[in-house]
Amino acid sequence: MMSDTPEKIDETTDAILSDFKARMKIFHSSEDDYLKSILEASTAEIFELCGEFGLSTYPRGKELIFERSRYAYNDQLEFFYPNFQESILNISFDLMEGDTDGN
Repeated sequence: MMSDTPEKIDETTDAILSDFKARMKIFHSSEDDYLKSILEASTAEIFELCGEFGLSTYPRGKELIFERSRYAYNDQLEFFYPNFQESILNISFDLMEGDTDGN
């Protein structure tokens, strides 16, 4: 279960929204609220599946959140889980072992 408060989730999505938009080559702000909701849902889901981590200290986790968000944005979420099952498991093991340096 995620321990982040809604305020912390909002701060988190504000912090990664610009990175996600740059990655997706989205240069307008008309979808910002929608993108934030996708990022919030993806963060919550990945934290639930893998465990919690710092987005600035564990780039593999942030990358997985971005990938799930990309699939959600493109209405292809059903393909995310089978395509990233190995990454989900590897990150879960990393977090269990305390290896959050991203290597």
